[in-house]
Amino acid sequence: HATTSWLLRYAHPLVKVTIVPRGRSLGAAWYLPDERQITSYDQLFDEMVATMGGRAAEKVIFGQISTGALSDLEKVTKQAYNMVTIYGLNEKVGNISFYDSTGRSEYTFVKPYSESTAQIIDEEVKKIIEKAYGKAIDILTQNKDKLIKLAEKLLEEEVIYKEDLMEIFGERPFEEELKEEQESIKRTIQKRKAKEEAKDKAQAEEISHRDAEEAKENSKGNSAGEESEDVAVSKVDNSESK
Repeated sequence: HATTSWLLRYAHPLVKVTIVPRGRSLGAAWYLPDERQITSYDQLFDEMVATMGGRAAEKVIFGQISTGALSDLEKVTKQAYNMVTIYGLNEKVGNISFYDSTGRSEYTFVKPYSESTAQIIDEEVKKIIEKAYGKAIDILTQNKDKLIKLAEKLLEEEVIYKEDLMEIFGERPFEEELKEEQESIKRTIQKRKAKEEAKDKAQAEEISHRDAEEAKENSKGNSAGEESEDVAVSKVDNSESK
């Protein structure tokens, strides 16, 4: 996981990893998630590749796989199904979402799509996962010597940090590009927010000005009405005095 996430453009950067067992887990890793308003296909896919790093490392180093990747397989399977059936990120299925925001689908046994569509979904999900697994294999094969160094250091220290990965792999690729990209996104969001706030302020000022004008007109009308009443009363008084 540490190696693949370090070498992938959009995977979350590693902060710390340990092989000290935690409950049923044989170890744990901590990552620093990016601040994202939305997530692209490439970002989701890179995260899946990083998640498949454990299963891929077994294959590259030992030539066989084990049951240790259960939680990783569960995670990528759910992610792949979400990409295909909820986020509309699959070309073959298309821009369709079977997500039910009402939650009613939880109480029904009927799927919102046909059996043929279900088969396509299963096939596309498998393709995405196998593609992610294949990419993880390629990354670890190309960096096998560094992967072994990292594993040896982890066996020796039991806990390693970001600085240890920098020592073995060097600076993380794409780091500066990603920072610039994130800053650009932040600036765009801030501009959009400022534009919306300015628009809301202008609308509020317009409503306030309109209310003030209406109040002014109403005040004039009331004053005119009062003057008319005073004139009428005065005429009545004069008539009575005569």
